[in-house]
Amino acid sequence: MYAFFVIFGRSASTLLARLYYKKGGNSIWVAMLAQLAGFPILIPCYCLSPPKSCTTNGQTKQPSALLLALVYFSFGICLAAYSLMYSIGLLHLPVSTFSLICASQLAFNALFSFFLHSQKFTPFIINSLVLPTISSTLLIFQTDPSSHSEASKGKYAIGFLCTIGASAGYGLMLSLAQLSFNKLLKGEAHAKVFEMVIYQSLVATSTAIMGLFTSGEWKGSSIEMEEFELGKFSYVMTLIETAIASQFFVVGAIGLIFKVSSLFSNAISVLGLPVIPILAEIFFHDKMDAIKAIAMVLAIWGFVSYVYQCYLDNKSSKSEYKSSSEVSKSPLLEEVS
Repeated sequence: MYAFFVIFGRSASTLLARLYYKKGGNSIWVAMLAQLAGFPILIPCYCLSPPKSCTTNGQTKQPSALLLALVYFSFGICLAAYSLMYSIGLLHLPVSTFSLICASQLAFNALFSFFLHSQKFTPFIINSLVLPTISSTLLIFQTDPSSHSEASKGKYAIGFLCTIGASAGYGLMLSLAQLSFNKLLKGEAHAKVFEMVIYQSLVATSTAIMGLFTSGEWKGSSIEMEEFELGKFSYVMTLIETAIASQFFVVGAIGLIFKVSSLFSNAISVLGLPVIPILAEIFFHDKMDAIKAIAMVLAIWGFVSYVYQCYLDNKSSKSEYKSSSEVSKSPLLEEVS
């Protein structure tokens, strides 16, 4: 379920955010706010979730409210920062190029996991990190063939750098979320997934609202709605649907960290990225040239390498469990016991 939330939410929110820009929207802060402000729909799910899992040890020391508040506040600021950079990247890049550059987040996440969680690097893991990185690097040479002005090249560079920065921030945030689950929220229930998403989104949304009013972009919102090519109703629905899809993605990503690891969550996220260029070609008529096609193949290849390593790890753990079970049932051990 969490994996489906990640793939669906990532694809839908990216396409809807690009639709906002393509049809007349031009406010970075409004696009950022649309990605963050959907968290109230999670409150009923949080209220209905059991407070503790059945495996929780009642003697486990719970983190203080002050420490949790500091953690969620820090995550909220990080979420606001990388959401802002994502919004800038989507403004200046074709959605297909944007999604493929985002594949570099897997490499950043693995780097942070190496330092924070002592992540082991096997040949297949290294392969799954290098290929998406090369995939993103190829897109540095991708420019808009319809425009060769210095302004366009400058905007492309800004979009590229912001998307890379957002991918690095996202990878760091996932690794820190896993660290929080391992150190602070041991044995907690799924309610902690909703709690983390709601509180960090509350902080990030407050930051986006402050930015919207400080920048003065709120003054042009009514004009932007009037001039939106699809009409006022579609303008509002585009923002609402973006908010809902983004919450699907965030809940899925945090949920996979809770159940497995940050690197696995990121790998599932990268799996959904090659779907976006195909959908972008259908809905936005983005051109799928040779560089984009090669980049997409490399991104998929990198994900397959990671999945194969997960298969090998799972197979090895099952073999170890089977051998230990056979040893524990041996007649000699039974006689000694």
